[in-house]
Amino acid sequence: MRFIATGDWQLGMTAHYLSQEARPRFHRARLDAVARIGEVAAEKGAEFVLVCGDVFETNQLDRAIIARAFEVLASFTVPVVLLPGNHDPLDASSIYDSPAFVSRVPGHVHVLRDSEPFEVVPGIEIVGAPWFSKHPQGDLVAAATADLAEVAAGAVRIIAGHGAVSVLDPDRESLATIDTDNLQTLLREDRAQFVALGDRHATYEVAERIWYPGAPEVTSRREDDPGNILLVDIDRDSHLAGVEKIPVGTWTYTVIEADLNSDEDVAEFEQRLNAMPDKDRTAIWLVLRGTLPTAAKARLDDILDHFTDLFALVSLWERHMDLAVIAADEDFADLGLSGYLQEALDELSEQAAGDGEDAVTAQDALGLLFRFARSGS
Repeated sequence: MRFIATGDWQLGMTAHYLSQEARPRFHRARLDAVARIGEVAAEKGAEFVLVCGDVFETNQLDRAIIARAFEVLASFTVPVVLLPGNHDPLDASSIYDSPAFVSRVPGHVHVLRDSEPFEVVPGIEIVGAPWFSKHPQGDLVAAATADLAEVAAGAVRIIAGHGAVSVLDPDRESLATIDTDNLQTLLREDRAQFVALGDRHATYEVAERIWYPGAPEVTSRREDDPGNILLVDIDRDSHLAGVEKIPVGTWTYTVIEADLNSDEDVAEFEQRLNAMPDKDRTAIWLVLRGTLPTAAKARLDDILDHFTDLFALVSLWERHMDLAVIAADEDFADLGLSGYLQEALDELSEQAAGDGEDAVTAQDALGLLFRFARSGS
């Protein structure tokens, strides 16, 4: 038996840090990733697709997002099982009870509304632990599986949960932490054959037969292995599971660090950014360190302006930045400054040589002065 495990689609995700120009592409990419899941399911002969929570970013979404999701899901040739998570719980305002969802949901798309075993295809059942609020008062997976008997011969049972497991040192104040020992007991006692979990956006094996598939598209620079789904094979006789990680995401979030102390360093940094592929689907956070003369810093600023137009995001990670600017006399010698501008240069140069926020501000102002004077404006 073969199926696809995925989770955390978070359709309708805001991505507020992206520009207005980049956000529509980001939203489209998430739907495109879902479409690729359907294609993989067909190509690999999967019997169904299981989505382990947070299908939607929130319960309050424009109905057009739901409609577009259904347009994609309509092309799937296998059943799709959705588990409500902390972003889209089955509360009073649940998106799964909205007219836009109920009136248009494709017949092969099923929502796990309770923990009763759901037979997705003959001989294969899913026991889900849906969220009913954003703040559960206990381990939902433990409650959902407390009375499970041993799986019948030749049958397969899969547990679908959402949340942080105890071995990953989650929020100690959360009551919803999933007990990893309990999951392993379920598997050891043959009360289930596989556990698929959502909430962690990076693919991660918790223990044998306990996996986070991760989000099919990246959502944060802190994720170390996003953009995947899992193709899971379970032998009905031996109940052994084989797991294959399949990339489906197309966006990249990355942190770039660079030490810049000369014109040559700036040129090399520019070449490094030029070489990066798929810039319109790449968000970068920069950690720049070093000391640059004003002219080199102005060149760097020009480079950053240029690449900001090409990349989905170029952001200076200010908390980790340590880039200083020095006012080298030769930088301004050929600019012909006089009068007020020369006085401003002298004052800024003196302030830039100091410490603290005033020095940083003066360094930035020197760079602006150089760029303006050089351009003749």
